[in-house]
Amino acid sequence: MARHIIVSAALLLLASVLSAANASQTLTLAPGQASPKASIGQLSWLAGHWRGEALGGIVEEHWAPPSAGSMVGSFKLIVKDKVKFYEIEIIREVADSLVLQLKHFHHDLKGWEEKQQTVDFALVKIDANAAYFDGFTIRKISDNEIHMFVVLGREPELKEVIFKYQRVLPG
Repeated sequence: MARHIIVSAALLLLASVLSAANASQTLTLAPGQASPKASIGQLSWLAGHWRGEALGGIVEEHWAPPSAGSMVGSFKLIVKDKVKFYEIEIIREVADSLVLQLKHFHHDLKGWEEKQQTVDFALVKIDANAAYFDGFTIRKISDNEIHMFVVLGREPELKEVIFKYQRVLPG
């Protein structure tokens, strides 16, 4: 009996460790919850050229340094030496907080969203090494590595995808 309890306890501990390892890396803004105060300067570590692998190909992002209350970035997915799609991205100061906005484009620069529409992610939480937008997290791992976690798909089949980027150094 004691052996059964020990094995059961060990399995329960393993399950909780695995569950924590697979815990969501994104947050959601609760209904009525306001975004926290933040400024674009808090994300200056994001500036630069980043490359990694995700979505079955090579992913690349370029982020300009903060200026005029915003940062602008571009994203490109390359699969089998062909561009699958692009994104234009901005993080900007709005109402004493931050919002991440983007637009998608096919390989021929024809837009996915309607002309006046953007995909918007409100800020949920920010700290020295991470910005948690609603369904989209940007985390600084080191000066030369960042991870982005994005919730993709449609209800009820949402999934969190990780993008692991390394800084592309000049030269």
